Amino acid sequence: LADIDAYSAEARASEILVGLGFKQEELMNPAGSFSGGWRMRAALAGVLFSMPDLLVLDEPTNYLDLEGAAWLEAFLRKYPNTVLVVSHDREMLNRSVTHIMALEDAKLEVHAGGYDTYLRRRAERAALLAGQKAKQDAARAHLQGFVDRFRATASKARQAQSRIKMLEKMQEISVPIADRAMPFHFDEPSELASPLIQLDEADLGYIDGKPVLRQVDFRLDHDDRIVIIGPNGQGKTTLVKSIGARLELLNGKRRASKAVKIGYFSQDQLDELRAGETVLQHVRDLEPEWPPSRHRSLAARMGFGQEKIDTHVEKLSGGEKVRLLLGLMAYAKPHVLILDEPTSHLDIDSREALIHALNDYSGAVLLITHDVYLAEACADRLWLVHNGHARAYDGDLTDYRGLVLSADRPDGGGSGKNAPKALAKNEGGGKKGPSLSTLRFRLADAEKAVTKEQHALDTIDARLASPSLYTEGAKALADLTKKREWHAQALAKAEAAWIELSEAIEAAS
Repeated sequence: LADIDAYSAEARASEILVGLGFKQEELMNPAGSFSGGWRMRAALAGVLFSMPDLLVLDEPTNYLDLEGAAWLEAFLRKYPNTVLVVSHDREMLNRSVTHIMALEDAKLEVHAGGYDTYLRRRAERAALLAGQKAKQDAARAHLQGFVDRFRATASKARQAQSRIKMLEKMQEISVPIADRAMPFHFDEPSELASPLIQLDEADLGYIDGKPVLRQVDFRLDHDDRIVIIGPNGQGKTTLVKSIGARLELLNGKRRASKAVKIGYFSQDQLDELRAGETVLQHVRDLEPEWPPSRHRSLAARMGFGQEKIDTHVEKLSGGEKVRLLLGLMAYAKPHVLILDEPTSHLDIDSREALIHALNDYSGAVLLITHDVYLAEACADRLWLVHNGHARAYDGDLTDYRGLVLSADRPDGGGSGKNAPKALAKNEGGGKKGPSLSTLRFRLADAEKAVTKEQHALDTIDARLASPSLYTEGAKALADLTKKREWHAQALAKAEAAWIELSEAIEAAS
């Protein structure tokens, strides 16, 4: 018993279960009393507890929240034996592994370092191969030119034959083509004045139960990018459902612009797709009067070409179902996107495409995700849901991850006694910013935003300078003036973000 450390078994099991998100008071409950997602966590805990010589994990973070994923990353970093993990979680692949095993062009290659290091080296190798191929192509063209000119010349025939052999011996240099996921599209919504949605002293929950969250004051403006953080079971989904008017308030007020359109995505909606119908049938329902060619064009824009458009939903992969749902949701050009764990079935390239689409989108985004890379790339504000309250979190994800991994994690597991004090302390100074790669990603998006808003202002100014405008009446002038003010504010915000990010990158370099 001593050799297998049996006397500490209960304590180790408790530590793993709590780390993955279970509360201390739940540890003795029957496994059958938990939902499927929590049973998956229990199964993962069992594998981790057994400490095998070879630990193989296939997408282990899919059923975890941000807190559980952070704990698992730390656990794997300290794991004493060999770990083989298949994952689309970029942060895990950067923080928890020492090598990347990549399957490309039917070849398996092993690269030292994390995922970002692998990407950088792959890009460097591709650039090197591209240069070598250019030189080879030039040499091949030169040799072939000599052969073509002198093959029929008796005095040069021997030299031409020699060059033919040289051409035959040349091994073709192939440059790997980077796989690119089909882009996501979120079209520009119409302009609305802020706030789009507001909750005042709202109690949130379900009609037949006590409030999950109390006295919530929340405001969502047209350009907000908010990530909701907090352990599972604390009320993150309750909050976004209430904001999106999918759940009635128990008390308080919800105010929203009359014209606001909300796009809502959650994993539960995957079951709402009609399994026996095709992609085309789902798209056709959006505009039944359209001709077939327009339906096919819209499906292609969602990422479904001819080879997929007539596929039944039941035969689509999880990622394809997510893509279809997001495409159907985005068609209405919503002013607000509420996304509850949108990446669980998406690969890394598709997650990257989603980030670009969200950052190009001009409406408001409200996001629940366990994907730290997505959250860091898209969020400008965090809201923490914890202990029956929801409020702005005056810190960043680095702060929050540090809190999660401390003894005072705010999940009701562990001791939890000092969690509120730790949160208050964490919201003060001593913040450690996001990674350099994340800052550069945000800077590129800020540059796009500056260009976009400046172009909009230039277009409006040209219109204001046109004499024809002043024959259209006072309302047209007032509307255009209001629109110019809106874009001027957006430009000022984008420029401020660009300056702040540039300074942060300079300080971090």
